[in-house]
Amino acid sequence: METKRWKVDNAVENLKNNPQIKQAAELLAENEVVAFPTETVYGLGGNAENDEAVAKIFLAKGRPSDNPLIIHIAEKEQMASFVEEIPSVADRLMDAFWPGPLTLILQKKKGALSEKATVGLETVGVRMPDHPVALAILKECGLPIAAPSANSSGKPSPTTAAHVAEDLSGKIAGIVDGGPTGVGVESTVLDCTSAVPTILRPGGITREQLEAVIGRVEVDPALAGGNAKPKAPGMKYRHYAPEAPLYLVAGSREFVQLLATKQMEEGKRAGILTTGESAGFYKADVVIACGRRDRLETVAASLYDTLRMFDESEADVIYSEMFPEEGVGHAIMNRLMKAAGSKVISETGE
Repeated sequence: METKRWKVDNAVENLKNNPQIKQAAELLAENEVVAFPTETVYGLGGNAENDEAVAKIFLAKGRPSDNPLIIHIAEKEQMASFVEEIPSVADRLMDAFWPGPLTLILQKKKGALSEKATVGLETVGVRMPDHPVALAILKECGLPIAAPSANSSGKPSPTTAAHVAEDLSGKIAGIVDGGPTGVGVESTVLDCTSAVPTILRPGGITREQLEAVIGRVEVDPALAGGNAKPKAPGMKYRHYAPEAPLYLVAGSREFVQLLATKQMEEGKRAGILTTGESAGFYKADVVIACGRRDRLETVAASLYDTLRMFDESEADVIYSEMFPEEGVGHAIMNRLMKAAGSKVISETGE
């Protein structure tokens, strides 16, 4: 398959009646799949109402068939066709954070969407992306669009069109290049069907931000692991992984350096994932600064690109510093734990 690629200007005024946006939207209406930028990562979009289109998403990504897809919309009114009701708590969150990196889990209407998209669940995840290109495409096609991250399943999510092309060229109909994304980690997924709204996946909107709007918010214990059927993407499978084994290190910089030194003494190419504050401290084959520790949003924005850089460096093993689990740090550690397959080395041996 030839994968078309369009470079578009993000300026809103340049997206009106844009022929490239129209071409991408037409492909979606024809039940093809197209990658486009959102404020979090690049998404791989397909018509959520059509089984054939949704099947193409799973096939292109190599995604497990029991991993549900998030539905992207451009207007709140679109939800009337596939959502049973919008609880008041969800309405308040939409007013506060949409468009933006927040996915809300709601009760779906039977038969309104492809069962493949929601993997037989009675609920559906919905979000409105905060990116002019994504919104322009969604408005132009007028369809609810299922759109997981536009990468091969299990690999680091794509934050540039080049990442998408690396994974999916020849497998999808098109890539809309709107430049690098901003937030860098996927949307927060919040279940609004439970008695207390519950975070199923931490992301660009923090628990603290949510609680400032609606009060108490819980975190699903399934985030710690287990075999429960996933209610949201990212809950069950290993994700975001570089080619080399990745280990999270709970300990001092000196301990991280010791681990890397031992690997190099054995003839292996050792990598260290750190931040700008500590990059000059380490001596290893590959040292990559992923943002700054005093500004965790920069770590989130750079995380997936950093993991892909380790692949390019051909590191044999990667050691990563850990980050405080506060604010967006929850999302950063969630992604790193997934990428590492929950492998943690502790300096204290605990």
